[in-house]
Amino acid sequence: MKDENDLTPLDDMHKDWLEAELEETLDETFEMEFSEPMLSREIRKIYRKAHPDLLDRHTYFRNLLRLQSEMIKVQDWVQATGAKVCILFEGRDSAGKGGVIKRITQRLNPRVCRVVALPAPNQRQQSQWYFQRYVEHLPAGGEMALFDRSWYNRAGVERVMGFASEEQVEMFFRDVSEFERMLVRNGTILLKYWFSITDAEQQLRFQVRIHDPMKQWKLSPMDLQSRVRWEQYTKAKEEMFERTNIDEAPWYIVEGNDKKRERLNCMEHILTKIPYEPVESERVELPEREYNPDYERRVLPDELYVPKVY
Repeated sequence: MKDENDLTPLDDMHKDWLEAELEETLDETFEMEFSEPMLSREIRKIYRKAHPDLLDRHTYFRNLLRLQSEMIKVQDWVQATGAKVCILFEGRDSAGKGGVIKRITQRLNPRVCRVVALPAPNQRQQSQWYFQRYVEHLPAGGEMALFDRSWYNRAGVERVMGFASEEQVEMFFRDVSEFERMLVRNGTILLKYWFSITDAEQQLRFQVRIHDPMKQWKLSPMDLQSRVRWEQYTKAKEEMFERTNIDEAPWYIVEGNDKKRERLNCMEHILTKIPYEPVESERVELPEREYNPDYERRVLPDELYVPKVY
């Protein structure tokens, strides 16, 4: 191992670059984690009192970066082998699904790893086979599809809120397991995650959203109704687990009261369920830039430039 005194100028440059890259990475990550900008002191105190054993930042960031680097290896393996990976993220409102998805995809190629978050079905889609609008978003070879809510809407929100009849719900339960077995038989790696939070934790997170102007947009009338109907959602969830936890595609429950542990635990588990291996890649060489001695760069007018406010 080289001593610092033995470093060549190129080594020094590479070391400086690595330090700058790490600093930028941490800046981005801290920015993502800066999620309480508008909270009052009282709300902060209440939240911290309710979470005395939160995972410390040093442990969290160190492991997050490690797991994200592994996710890049998964992406490379998926692309190289033509594998198909489909991951469903389900759970109550404010359970942290979006935060987990954001950390998984933060450093991945969006052309390989897509996030699917479908709006409510339109009139035409309501007349189709229930699974039809989801099928077109399933991964092809060399792709990963992450569903931020999925076809299990029918077993949850649609059932509890009365958007689907009991006959439609029963038909869903009769069809869904065979639908998923078909996907697995076709070579799709299908993972299903339920993010679990307590009644008290959801109450606290909703209160935080109410008092934080930068998060109020996350509270919809549907979210508020989900709070009122906590017990109905619980009964629907329990039946969903009972009837759709199949060997080919079992459910995995992620405890989510601590968002940082929730993210790391889910990412660790995903890595154990995908049989990825390191993929050798050719060394990239930066080609020499071509210089034309007769070329003169044009001076562009000042009004085309964004003002330097900072």
